[in-house]
Amino acid sequence: MESGRLRQVYEEVLAEVDTGGFGPPAEGDLTAEQIVAHLVANDELMIEATEAVLAGSHFAYYDLQTIHRPQLDALVAEHGGLTGLAALLHETSRQLCALVERLGPAAQTPVETHLREGFTLVVDEVLPWERTLDLHARVHLPAHLEQLRALRPAGAAPAG
Repeated sequence: MESGRLRQVYEEVLAEVDTGGFGPPAEGDLTAEQIVAHLVANDELMIEATEAVLAGSHFAYYDLQTIHRPQLDALVAEHGGLTGLAALLHETSRQLCALVERLGPAAQTPVETHLREGFTLVVDEVLPWERTLDLHARVHLPAHLEQLRALRPAGAAPAG
């Protein structure tokens, strides 16, 4: 599996996060801190799954637990807010991309995958791990990038 696209999308997300200056979300939406906490938690799960695939171990990938606000708020508090979470996201994304580069033919390993990202992404099936990583790069990360951009106050300079 080639990690170039994954790295590119992470660079866009990280540039947005590093720019900061986010305003409050609309009622019911996630804050910037909660979005980044979700991405960190998801990266940690994807790192575990990728390590398991590389080791030849069976693994089921569940992203369902990382979206609950109490867990996100706990991560925000644990890492001191957006600055600490941003540093952690830089590290987890780097780790995940490095592992993805090592996958080779193991990228085709079937992994029981359970994802739910609002109503836009619902997966509950066995997929080649490469396909789950592709969904992460093409759907999941860009969706959260758009959420972050929507939190930027009108007239604020976008990342780029």
